[in-house]
Amino acid sequence: MPRELVAIAPKTPILREYEEQPLKSNELRVRSIFSAPKHGTELRPYRANTKDQTSPFDRQKRIHLGEGGEPRFPIRLGNMAIGEVVEVSQEITSFQVGDKVFGHLPIRDTHTVNQEQVKKVPENMSSEAIVYSDPAGVALCAIQGSQICLGTSVVIFGLGAIGQMALQLARLQGARWIAASDPIPVRREMAKKHGADLVIDPTVDDVGFSVKDQTKNTGVDVCIETSGSYAAMNDALRATAYGGKIVSAAYYTGDSSVLSFEGEWHRNQLTMMSTRDVNSTLRNDPLWNTSRLHKEAFALLQEERLSVDGLVHPIVSFHQAAEAYRIIDEKPAESIKLGIVSDN
Repeated sequence: MPRELVAIAPKTPILREYEEQPLKSNELRVRSIFSAPKHGTELRPYRANTKDQTSPFDRQKRIHLGEGGEPRFPIRLGNMAIGEVVEVSQEITSFQVGDKVFGHLPIRDTHTVNQEQVKKVPENMSSEAIVYSDPAGVALCAIQGSQICLGTSVVIFGLGAIGQMALQLARLQGARWIAASDPIPVRREMAKKHGADLVIDPTVDDVGFSVKDQTKNTGVDVCIETSGSYAAMNDALRATAYGGKIVSAAYYTGDSSVLSFEGEWHRNQLTMMSTRDVNSTLRNDPLWNTSRLHKEAFALLQEERLSVDGLVHPIVSFHQAAEAYRIIDEKPAESIKLGIVSDN
């Protein structure tokens, strides 16, 4: 029987069997070839330890309302899949058996979906590039919010999938000098390969001091924080120049005591803003809506103006998916963005 990757309880991933259902009108069946999860957003419900799971969000007032939420399990894991069409219902004319398609789908052997849920894979576009379309879109929002322009100096904090895309987008946007900070060696190595002028290990060096030293005591115009680490945000406060800007594309959880607004925040009159997922910032709306942001991020990957060389790491077989998923949570130093290859 086919199998899918699910969490049956917090931090408990398994591969479970499921039964295929007959196709309904307007449906097609896809056999997975390559899949990937989101390491940030998706890990929150997997861990079940944030306000999203414990404190309901009132969308009218746009605030969390005390306690009362309960984590819901089982949950499917995975964010995007590329596969081959193996069956189509009679009504479908836009797809045929053998077509390569992709969509926002979980990690499982097969997918039975409406034809609107998938698109054809562009010719000569790799699976690795396709699964980076979401991180690229999130990074694009942060870059647009930052207003980076020709000659700007930048530090990228967090070199997971979003940070790696933000680094390359900052260069495309015209940044003159880019530093990148992350405690994980393989991520720093990839950042250097993809164009960072300086990479910093924040567990060894004082990031703020290092950046000020490299910029003749000025600091950088813009910091982009993608890690969700309060320590990284604190480093950003120290690395940003007087009157500079910090843009956060991250979701923060846990102990915030390491973050201090005592000194640099006040004295250097910094501007801070947040961007969320692939949502346009207010100053860019309505011209840059979510649809346009997705299309532009995808186009940059398709045109190879954004490189994913070495950035899907590790890549494992489907039968290893549960253990590999556990590791991206418990041993983040061993990954950048997990890729799952079908056993078929």
